[in-house]
Amino acid sequence: MKQVFFRTISLFVFVFSLVSTGAAAATADRIVAVIGNEMILQSEVDEQAMMTRLQYPESKNDPLLKSSILESLVIKKIVLTKARLDSIQVNEAELQKQVDERMAFLRSRFKSIEDMEATFSKSYVVIEKEIKDDLRDQQMIGTLRRQKLAGISVTYDEVKDYFETNRRELPDVPEMVELSQVLVYPQVTEEAKVKARKEIEDIQMKIEEGGDFAQLARQFSQDPGSASLGGDLGYSTKGDFVKKFEDTALALDEGEVSDIVETRFGYHLIQLLDKEKDDFHVRHILIVFDRENLDASAAKAKLETIRKDILDGNADFAEMAKQYSDDPVSAKNGGLINNPETGESMFAVTSLKEPLKSVVRSLNRNGELSKVVRVAPEKGFPFFALFRLNKREPTHRLDLQTDYSRIERLAIDRKQEELFNQWINDLKKEVYVRISDI
Repeated sequence: MKQVFFRTISLFVFVFSLVSTGAAAATADRIVAVIGNEMILQSEVDEQAMMTRLQYPESKNDPLLKSSILESLVIKKIVLTKARLDSIQVNEAELQKQVDERMAFLRSRFKSIEDMEATFSKSYVVIEKEIKDDLRDQQMIGTLRRQKLAGISVTYDEVKDYFETNRRELPDVPEMVELSQVLVYPQVTEEAKVKARKEIEDIQMKIEEGGDFAQLARQFSQDPGSASLGGDLGYSTKGDFVKKFEDTALALDEGEVSDIVETRFGYHLIQLLDKEKDDFHVRHILIVFDRENLDASAAKAKLETIRKDILDGNADFAEMAKQYSDDPVSAKNGGLINNPETGESMFAVTSLKEPLKSVVRSLNRNGELSKVVRVAPEKGFPFFALFRLNKREPTHRLDLQTDYSRIERLAIDRKQEELFNQWINDLKKEVYVRISDI
């Protein structure tokens, strides 16, 4: 229970920080805990309880919900106090990247920045600052926790003892699969490209005549996520963008503006603002292609040809993915799809969405290729894909011999949790903590 709420807090705290001021002003508030020089208000606990019930409906009737949330908040404040005392540093480039991602997520939920500001009764600048402050705290806490628990390992005997003690409570391993893909988006018509090219060339001319890049981005860019920010995409890491966009950006000098770049999204003008190893900061102006008339048949035919060449032994799947796939993340790994939640390549079949779940059900042996399928995601543009089943693990009970690495991970997690709890108890002796009834 404690672990669930600690994770929940880290997911939603940036939202709470935006609404807490208004909620606190609307109701009588009181201090429910003091940790060092910081305090926790009743309103904070109430707001997190509300959001937790929305996220986890089964917690609605839990009488210990608020006390569990308060305990998690106290733990968070204790660790943060210790992190500040130890002068824990943060990775500023990574922090800014996280801020940019959070702000992009928030912007996507509103029609405009003005709507966002009205909802939170705060300016865009204040919202961004509060999110950055919270993410900085989270990064400090995470760094200190990793430092404290680094190098924790378990012996074979400890793994065996953990398994024997908990085997009845350990869940079954669900059916798991590892997949690779080649993904192709339908291309737009030549007429659409000509129209978009003319628009981007007009903007390019304005820049060459001395026009301000950021101002022109606000005026003309058709990227809804960045146009209002002067085209600013924030800090990114190599591999975040499609290859052509990224290669062009990384080849620029700071302040330099690229020539016109074509990607599947449209035509771009890119300006490099800063570059530091694999992290870079760019802004762009995008003129999108009119997607009313896409050449879907050509995209499907391209994948059908790739599929035939692989089946005939004339091509390698991984090489085809690297060369032709429109998904830059999986393409660089030879088409291997990684689970974004775990960072691993194995997926529980029950977690897959259609049509991928049906595709997996149709594949019977390792190395088998799917038919070319059309995928229409809830967000984004439809595409065609070719999948390969790399391996499948059937549903089974955990076994010490065949699932040793999974059980070892669980045993390490348990050991880390025990050490973490002991560490928190020790920290309570260093940091002043007072908790009221709630």
